[in-house]
Amino acid sequence: MALLARVLKSMERIAPQSLAEQAWDNVGLLVEAPYPRTRTASTTPQRVFLTIDFTSAVVDEALSDPSVGVIIAYHPPIFRGLKRLQLKDTKQRMVLQCAAKGVSVYSPHTSCDSCEDGVNDWLLKGFGDAGSTSVYVPAENPPAGHEKAGKGRYITFDKPQPVQQVIEQIKAHLGMKHVRAAIHPTHANNERLISTVGVWAGSGSEMMSHKADVYLTGELGHHDVLEALEQNSTVVLCEHSNTERGYLSAVLKPKLEELLSQDGGEGVEVIVSRTDKDPLVVV
Repeated sequence: MALLARVLKSMERIAPQSLAEQAWDNVGLLVEAPYPRTRTASTTPQRVFLTIDFTSAVVDEALSDPSVGVIIAYHPPIFRGLKRLQLKDTKQRMVLQCAAKGVSVYSPHTSCDSCEDGVNDWLLKGFGDAGSTSVYVPAENPPAGHEKAGKGRYITFDKPQPVQQVIEQIKAHLGMKHVRAAIHPTHANNERLISTVGVWAGSGSEMMSHKADVYLTGELGHHDVLEALEQNSTVVLCEHSNTERGYLSAVLKPKLEELLSQDGGEGVEVIVSRTDKDPLVVV
């Protein structure tokens, strides 16, 4: 079985496309290379390349490795309809480069957010076994193996915690020295401890209609933050892709490697981009 077919089969088990936000998202196989690249040496394993963002630096990194045959880009490089493919457009040029080099591109995006053991479940792992977890919006008719799938997650602590302790857990899990926070005054002085934390990878505006003591997400609009404070909640913002990137190495890479090793095909190595990073930094 060709590498692409093996990857598609495995990714459907990890993050079924039926769980994606079909109304607006663009998931699945986005670029199918008509002439898949062949390796220059049979001793080198085929490779699948993981990234959050599909940037020119990431594409250059992937294409410079002759063993990479498939790129899995969490954020879809093709999002809206295209009427033409031209080199003067940045995204179109990168897509053409992949096709010309024989590299296919797949995007799981929101199917990876909603699935069991997906991005949002990984975000919750930063709190360990400190409480019970649940789904904000359970998936309708979820596929087998993903009965607990859905949009967003939240944890209810067995023992309420000070807000600073919760923030330190978030920073440690994401490997960040700094986060942005709008801390409600009653949390800041420990008048009220934190009992619930809601998590929503990427942009969490949809989470705001569901109550939590702390909202953990990548980004929110100014007025969403103000509304959260009015509702006596604290907001922790980590920048969009910082709430997603750690999932690649911690969860997706080992799961994909395991499934590919079980399908009877030749060995495949799954690697994570070294150049992929959130574009925003604290200066």
